[in-house]
Amino acid sequence: MDDPERVPTGIDPAIPSVARMYDYYLGGKDNFAADREAAEKIIAIGRRMGNDAREVARENRAFLGRAVRHLARSGVTQFIDIGAGLPTQENVHQVAQRHAPGSRVMYVDNDPVVLIHAQALLANDRDTAVMRGDLRNPDAIFDDPAVHAHFDLTRPFAVLLVAVLHFVPEDETAAAVAASIRERLVPGGHLVLSHIYQGETEIGDTVAEGKKVYSATSSGGITGRTLPQITSFFDGLEILDPGVVPVQAWRPDAPWDTEVDLSRPGILGAVARKT
Repeated sequence: MDDPERVPTGIDPAIPSVARMYDYYLGGKDNFAADREAAEKIIAIGRRMGNDAREVARENRAFLGRAVRHLARSGVTQFIDIGAGLPTQENVHQVAQRHAPGSRVMYVDNDPVVLIHAQALLANDRDTAVMRGDLRNPDAIFDDPAVHAHFDLTRPFAVLLVAVLHFVPEDETAAAVAASIRERLVPGGHLVLSHIYQGETEIGDTVAEGKKVYSATSSGGITGRTLPQITSFFDGLEILDPGVVPVQAWRPDAPWDTEVDLSRPGILGAVARKT
C-alpha cells in the first residue's frame, strides 16, 4: 500500500493508523510504512515486557472467532461490530454465517481505508453491510437508518467491542460508551468485549513508551485499564463462563491449562448476556 496512487483521498499515509497496525500484527498487507514502523516499535516494547504484540493480536482475533461461533450456535443471528478494523481471515460474517446461515452483520468503523476494503469485500453479500460510525457516539450508530434497515433491533443482537474501547482514553467516556450500548441491548442480546489490561506489576517507562507510540496514531492514544474497570463495562449483564479472563483462556479450542497471569499487561475478554 505504499504506492502514492493507491492512497485513498483524505488519507495521510505518514500518520499511523491503529487499524493498519493491527493488520500488520496479523500479517496483513493493507498498511503503510508509517504503520509498520509504529507497529515494530510496539513489538519491540512488548518483547521487553515479555509479550509478543503479534501473538497477542492473533489471540485476540481467535477470541473474537470463538465468541461469534458460540453466539451463532446459541441462536444469535445479528452482529454489530464496532471498530471492526480491516478485513482479514475468519471475519465475523464468515464465522457467523458458517454456524448460523442467514446471519446479518454490520461492520462499523471510522477509518476510510477500512471502509473502502470492507465495501469491496462485501459488495455481493446482502446479509453483511458496512457503515461509517464513531465508537464515541454509539447512539448515532444505533439510530442510523442503515442499521434499522439491516436489523430488527427488537430481536436479540450482539455488539462487538473487540480491542477498541482502550482507544478511548478518558475513563468516564469509555464507561459512558459501554453503558449506552448495554442500554440498547434487548433481552437475549450480548456484549462481546476485549480490552488491554494494564497488569498488576508496575512497568513504568516501558508502558509510557508504548503510549507515546500510540499517541502519534490516528486514534490519539491508548489506555490500559484494571480488571475492575474492564469488568464494570459489563455492569447489569450476565457474564458468561469463564468470566473476564485473558482472551486465550476464553473457551479455547484446545486444552489451556496455563495458569492465568494477571501480573503483566495483556488483553482480557468476556461475553455477557442481557437477561
